[in-house]
Amino acid sequence: MTETVTFTRMADGTVEDYAFLVRNAETHVRATLADNILGSLKLLQGPTLGYRIDRFEHSLQTATRAMKEGADEETVVCALLHDVGDSIAPENHSALAAAILRPYVSEKNHWIILHHGVFQGYYYFDKIGQDRNARDAFRGHVYFDACAHFCEAWDQTSFDPDYPTEPLSTFEPMVRRLFAKKPTAFV
Repeated sequence: MTETVTFTRMADGTVEDYAFLVRNAETHVRATLADNILGSLKLLQGPTLGYRIDRFEHSLQTATRAMKEGADEETVVCALLHDVGDSIAPENHSALAAAILRPYVSEKNHWIILHHGVFQGYYYFDKIGQDRNARDAFRGHVYFDACAHFCEAWDQTSFDPDYPTEPLSTFEPMVRRLFAKKPTAFV
């Protein structure tokens, strides 16, 4: 029989119960997290929604551009996963991607992914009746220029069906290494 906790209400759990749960959760997360994240990325395959490539290819292209520019591995993985939440949280995909990455990445990369949506708006918000300069609310922030560069050099340019894009197999080991790290916070 599988061992279980003794409680039916969390408030009634013992130190032993919670030590058991933490061990099980850590084992499960280590065994499945990278696969689950890669699976979520693959959900972006399929409809182009009118773009010339699908969002999966866009993600690969963004990561390829970052890698070719010499970005460090953590940043390349962030470029790959920046839109990973788009299939289930299109209106706040930046926040979802940032939340997934937060325990494993630097403050800088977390901030860039969290804010890339509004920074990306610089290239099209004026065409849909919004303020293209909405990102200016963050002007002066220590990571403003880095986020502007992320969007200018990698994100907004990655919709080209003819760009020589690396396959997922190039990035998969990087994703696995990032998510094998001990997280900075357990939330």
